Amino acid sequence: MQVRLSDTIRCFHVIMRSKVFIILALTLLLTRECKNVSPAGEKGEPTARNWVISGFEKADSINPILGPSPGRLFFCPLAGKEVRWEEKNVLNPTAVVRDGKIFLIYRAQDRDMTSRLGLAVSDDGLHFTKLPAPVLYPGNDSLRVYEWKGGVEDPRIVESEDSTYILTYTAYDGKTARLCLATSEDLVNWKKHGPVLGEGKRRDVWSKSGAIVSRLVGNRVIATKIGGKYWMYFGDTDLFMATSPDLIHWDAIEKKETGSLLPVLNPRPGYFDSRLVEPGPFALLTEVGIVLIYNSSNAGSYNDTVLPEFAYAAGQALFDRDLPFRLIDRTTSCFIFPDRPYEKTGEVNNVCFVEGLVSFKNKMFLYYGTADSKIAVAVSARPE
Repeated sequence: MQVRLSDTIRCFHVIMRSKVFIILALTLLLTRECKNVSPAGEKGEPTARNWVISGFEKADSINPILGPSPGRLFFCPLAGKEVRWEEKNVLNPTAVVRDGKIFLIYRAQDRDMTSRLGLAVSDDGLHFTKLPAPVLYPGNDSLRVYEWKGGVEDPRIVESEDSTYILTYTAYDGKTARLCLATSEDLVNWKKHGPVLGEGKRRDVWSKSGAIVSRLVGNRVIATKIGGKYWMYFGDTDLFMATSPDLIHWDAIEKKETGSLLPVLNPRPGYFDSRLVEPGPFALLTEVGIVLIYNSSNAGSYNDTVLPEFAYAAGQALFDRDLPFRLIDRTTSCFIFPDRPYEKTGEVNNVCFVEGLVSFKNKMFLYYGTADSKIAVAVSARPE
C-alpha cells in the first residue's frame, strides 16, 4: 500500500497537537492555586515574591497550645457575680516580647459568650502559663456602653518609642462592633481611650481589627511614623486606614469626593479572600514596603473552590513604604489555612485567624485562633 506524503504530515500534526495538549494540561494542574500544600500548610505561589514572610510550620507536636480553663473564676463588676470567664472558648491572640519572655494577650469567652482579654506568659513561645484573671474587661467605666454585654475582643499590640504598649481591640455591645484603643506600661493594668473612630459621625459605624504600621527592632515591635504620622489598617470586609500624630487620637482616611472611608484592600472573586479581608498582626515596615498579613474568608460562590465555603485563611499584601495606602503586590494564595482537626471543627468551623507575630530566639512565632475555640502557633526561622 502506498502512503501519501500529505497523510504522513497530517498524522504528525495530530501527534504534536496531542503532545501540546498534554503539556498544557499538566502545566495547569501543577500551577492551580491552593493545591500545592507544603508541610507548613502553605499553598503554592505561582511566582516568587521575596517580600513575603515565609517558612511557617505549624507546631503539630504541641498544637493547640492554649485551650479554655472552665474552672477559672472572676468577679464581673457588671454581672455582679463570679463568672467562669474562659469557660467556653479562647481564641485570637496577640503577642509581645518583654523581659525575655513572650506575653500572649488572648480573647476568652464565658458561657454567655461575653469576651474578656486574658494574659499568658512563656519562656519558649510554646508552653504558656495563664494569669488567673482577665487584664482587660467590661467594667463600670465610660466604655461600658460600648463593651457590655458582648465584651472586648481580638487584640493587636505594638510599642511606642518610649515602650508604652498600644493595644487595639474590639468593643462589642451586642449590636455594633467598635475599634477601640488602650495603653499600658506593664501589660496588666490598662487605660482605655475609647473608640478609634471617635464619638462623632462614625460613633455607630461598625469597625474592627486595627493593625498599626511598625518596624521590628530586635524583639520589639515599634510603631513608626511615615510622613510625620502613624498609620493603621482596619476593617473586616474591606480594609481602610487611619492616621494619628500620637497613637492615641486617630482620623480615618476619607475619599474627598464623598467623605466615605477609603478602601485600600478588597475581597477578590475566585480567590481564597473572596468574601472578606481583615488585618492580622501589626503591619511590618520593611525596606521594600509594608507587609500586611491579613485574614480572609472564602465566599459561598465565585470563590476558591479548593477551600470550604466561608473558610478563614491568611494571605499577605505589600503596600508602599512612603504611601501606605498604595497597594504594590498581593499573594494569590493563602499561606495558612484550616487543615488540622482542631482548625476544622469548633465554635466556628474551618478557621485559622492570625493576630500575633513576634521575633523570639531567632525565630518568628505566628499565633492564631483555631475554629474560634483554641489557640495554635506556627514557627519560622528568622532570616539573618
